[in-house]
Amino acid sequence: MTADEMKKKYQDWVFKMSAYRMAMGIIGVDKMTVAPTAGAAYRDERTAYLAGELFSLETDPSMPEVLQGLIDDPSTDGDTRRACEKYQEEISHTLCIPKDEYVDFEKFSNESYDAWLQAKQKNDYAIFEPYLTKMIEEKKKQYAYRKKDTDLYDQMLDDFEPGMDQQKYDAFFAKIKEELLPLIQKVKAAKPIDDSFLKETYDIEEQKKFMDELLTYLHFDKSWGYQNETEHPFTDWTCENDCRVTTKYLPNSVTSAILSTVHEVGHAYYEHDVDPKYDGMILSDGISSGMHESQSRLCENYLGRTKDFWAYNFPHLQKHFPSQLGHVSLDAFVDALNVSVPSLVRTEADELTYPIHILIRYEIEKGLFNGTISAEHLDQTWNDMYEKYLGIHAEKVSEGILQDVHWSSGEFGYFPTYALGSAFAAQFVHTMRAQIDVDDLLKNDHYDRVIAWLKENIHHYGCRYDAKDILIKATGEEFNVQYYIDYLKDKYTKLYHLENV
Repeated sequence: MTADEMKKKYQDWVFKMSAYRMAMGIIGVDKMTVAPTAGAAYRDERTAYLAGELFSLETDPSMPEVLQGLIDDPSTDGDTRRACEKYQEEISHTLCIPKDEYVDFEKFSNESYDAWLQAKQKNDYAIFEPYLTKMIEEKKKQYAYRKKDTDLYDQMLDDFEPGMDQQKYDAFFAKIKEELLPLIQKVKAAKPIDDSFLKETYDIEEQKKFMDELLTYLHFDKSWGYQNETEHPFTDWTCENDCRVTTKYLPNSVTSAILSTVHEVGHAYYEHDVDPKYDGMILSDGISSGMHESQSRLCENYLGRTKDFWAYNFPHLQKHFPSQLGHVSLDAFVDALNVSVPSLVRTEADELTYPIHILIRYEIEKGLFNGTISAEHLDQTWNDMYEKYLGIHAEKVSEGILQDVHWSSGEFGYFPTYALGSAFAAQFVHTMRAQIDVDDLLKNDHYDRVIAWLKENIHHYGCRYDAKDILIKATGEEFNVQYYIDYLKDKYTKLYHLENV
């Protein structure tokens, strides 16, 4: 096969896979937003079939030779060589799995999601427990096909954040525990900040009207972005100009939908801003979870919780809710927005306690896969850990073990990237603030210029480079968790006046 023939075969292969992934992605978004639940079994069976067809395409026995040929060809450009290397790795993870088992797993994964949703709505862990137990066994079986000597959970961690393993995460979370747990205790003992006005009743239809204004401020353009509602907010995309975000409205938490929207739009911007030449290929789709979460967490917290962000947006929010917020000052609102109180739900958690939510999930996942923790009565194990670290426990499993969707689809190893991404974000923001006047841009309706910095320094690369390389390119140094620790200690020491405590 000539070099030109290999390139043509490779390009056709990538295009066909992108078509299947587009179809399955849209079906998945539909399933988790507006699709009638009574049709779930019909859809799940056919989605599993499509997954099987994609599997056959991905594992085309002629493609490893084509990929290696392109890698070895000196005329292959750097982007294509990097993509071929990423595809090789991806194929090695699926080629070893029998197709019928892969299709069965996809069908089971959809059924598992349905069971999780029903269990959460009915507040009954017993509905989901057998699915979680089976999901753990199914993931063990899938990874066994790889026949690697590496620890199982280390492989899972590496899949979501290449280069990370338990040893590195253990060191990361040890620093979190050492530096932040004492600070959390000091904050708990400090004079509380009034945030009661944020928990009054806020009409959901009025929240949606404000959301339209917020999305305009975020420059989330309807020509390439779309927002819907779901039980657990997420972002998906088919290409740079088709990004789908979701949110969830709560009547007694006006900031919940706001912050989840800023978070998810951060994900959407990452995909929208990737170099267009990577559309439909792995250099766009293969961005590490830690890098992706760094951008959503950066937008949500390092921008969306700041005074200057709200200097522009708070008057608009007050206009929609004059009785709840008309008497509240900007400073009082921002202080309330940043209150730190141990709480049950990860997605509603403040910045200081958030990494502890992730620590708990990390320790549970390690236990599930090293045999020290069982899925049986995991709701109680969950509560025991929340008591240990945050001094609280869930009365309802919907606010405990069932609050997150991730395990229903077997995404073990994903959770740690939320905390890692938050730490990446601190390092990015440190450099960004040294180069542009972030506060001035936020308060003067130039959110797009902040995003432009992120695009230039992070987004447009896609996964052309690993997270380590992008950190160096953007900040001039390797990952340093101290930026994250210092940011949180400085912020909450000032907010709660702990300078002399």
